[in-house]
Amino acid sequence: MNNKLQEALKDKKLYLLDMDGTLYLGSRLFPDTIDFLHEVRRSGAEPIFLTNNSSKGTDAYVQKLTGMGISCSSDDFFTSTDAACAFLRANYKGKLIYALGTESFKNQLKKEGFPITDKLEEGIDLLLMAYDTELVYQKLVDASILLNRGVEYLATNPDWVCPTEFGYVPDCGSFAQALEHATGRLPRFLGKPEPEIALLAMQKKGIKPEDTVLIGDRIYTDIVCGKRAGVMSILVFSGETTPDIMKQSETQPDFAVDGIQTILEALRA
Repeated sequence: MNNKLQEALKDKKLYLLDMDGTLYLGSRLFPDTIDFLHEVRRSGAEPIFLTNNSSKGTDAYVQKLTGMGISCSSDDFFTSTDAACAFLRANYKGKLIYALGTESFKNQLKKEGFPITDKLEEGIDLLLMAYDTELVYQKLVDASILLNRGVEYLATNPDWVCPTEFGYVPDCGSFAQALEHATGRLPRFLGKPEPEIALLAMQKKGIKPEDTVLIGDRIYTDIVCGKRAGVMSILVFSGETTPDIMKQSETQPDFAVDGIQTILEALRA
């Protein structure tokens, strides 16, 4: 299988890399991550960190990964917040947005020039919800009021949980389910598994789908996104998905490996 993986990776020019559960868990970097990134670059390919985790803006992710010893810049990232910004520019330019998310998330929206608020006020056109690690109950109350008013409803990502060193915590998809029980409404999700986030990242680098590989730990977001975007996909068992979960899934990756170290070995070979 390593020979097949080695051959499949031989001419890839772009690696779309999930982060949580793929390169690290919480604040714990996997042992082979830095060597893997070095080998990707040595092969002449480029890595892009493609994450659904919208709790941090790009600047905060640069700071986090740099603190882990990973050399990177803002140009190396494409997040579900970036995908949301692209969608907002195309469809909701000038509309007032209630931003339900962290301060880092809101700061990125402000930096991109979107009119946002985190208070109930007149004239709010849509609710944009992210993975909010600073969630307080009043935000859910505000969201329920807005949804009952009939405002447009978007969310950055459908992930039910976010992996950590100790297990899992509720992510944006779980918040959306709670609000569905309260209001009967679900959002339009903008990150993975929607293909646009991968397509926009490829467009950013000028690289075609056939020259791209997507690596992640979730079938229902990462692997489905790769399939919809027409790129090769590799599932790693270092995060949410187990071999048993994969066997029960209708969607199957092109390759499935224990973790990033197996991909590193194939690249070195």
